[in-house]
Amino acid sequence: MSSSSSDEVEERLDELFDEIVEDTYNDIMEGQTYKQRKRAYIERNREAGHNRLWNDYFSEEATFSTHLFRRRFRMSKELFMRIVHALSENVPFFRQRREATGRLGLSPLQKCMAAVRLLAYGSGADTVDEYLRLGESTALSCLHHFTEGIILLFGDEYLRRPTPEDLQRLLDIGEKRGFPGMVGSIDCMH
Repeated sequence: MSSSSSDEVEERLDELFDEIVEDTYNDIMEGQTYKQRKRAYIERNREAGHNRLWNDYFSEEATFSTHLFRRRFRMSKELFMRIVHALSENVPFFRQRREATGRLGLSPLQKCMAAVRLLAYGSGADTVDEYLRLGESTALSCLHHFTEGIILLFGDEYLRRPTPEDLQRLLDIGEKRGFPGMVGSIDCMH
């Protein structure tokens, strides 16, 4: 066999190989159907959720008293509002913004309440949907941003080791309530 016919054979084999690879690639790509996953949009009527929350706890004639607020959420209403205000001023996530259609998004009150409910009750993220009108992934995002915001804004003051004055105050409170010497352990082992 001459070298020119050998080169022709090699060229022909290269062409065949390229055709086979291209055909195989095209078959694979045509066989794959790219199903764009669509999220199920649920109109939650978030404005009604904010109004219900406001009327239940924060209006002049609130449905539930401040005593019930404290019992349900493990903090006073004044402390909660201080947290909401601080987060909405300093953490962009908690600012109420308009979406692309011009409609207002979730209020800072709804976002903070979602996080506090999850923390206070230790429940799943989807449990706040029916009352506060926000989805599971949004509730988890609220919780994440809430904890980061609290650490950022209040960590130096409240999330620190107690001073001697703090310890004495805690010991006095504990003794008054019938738990003398109780500092350092929630499970009463120290």
